[in-house]
Amino acid sequence: MTKYAPRTGLHIRGHRGEIEVRQALIRYARWLRLNYEFPIRVPVYLSPREFVRTMHGEDVSASFFAPWDLSVEPYIRIATGDYKALEKECGRDNALARFIVSLSHEVIHYQQWIATGDVSERGVAAKAVRMLRKFELTTDRP
Repeated sequence: MTKYAPRTGLHIRGHRGEIEVRQALIRYARWLRLNYEFPIRVPVYLSPREFVRTMHGEDVSASFFAPWDLSVEPYIRIATGDYKALEKECGRDNALARFIVSLSHEVIHYQQWIATGDVSERGVAAKAVRMLRKFELTTDRP
């Protein structure tokens, strides 16, 4: 019996998501992989809708699925359907920054899950903004 090593990394998936959001998140994911470890693969699925629905029936802008078993790969989903409205409301860079913070938020939940097997909202919003600020130091625009 051959035992396979678990897949690793962070991968952006979803050609149906808004193209500008997808491109910005791909650039951000490259930076994330250079600065953080992803010992269990976590795909990021982009949805063309304004919301994604959680397993509890809530409509949210992004979600992290944390399986009970660490041998099962988790995943992140991000809704991109409101990008055009956000871009009109607050400009391209600020709109894209919101999606980057959403991905950061879910990556922090992933890190919690890797470390403890559980997730919590405590301090996550502030940590997500700090991740964005670190990324901003390395790029002119999202």
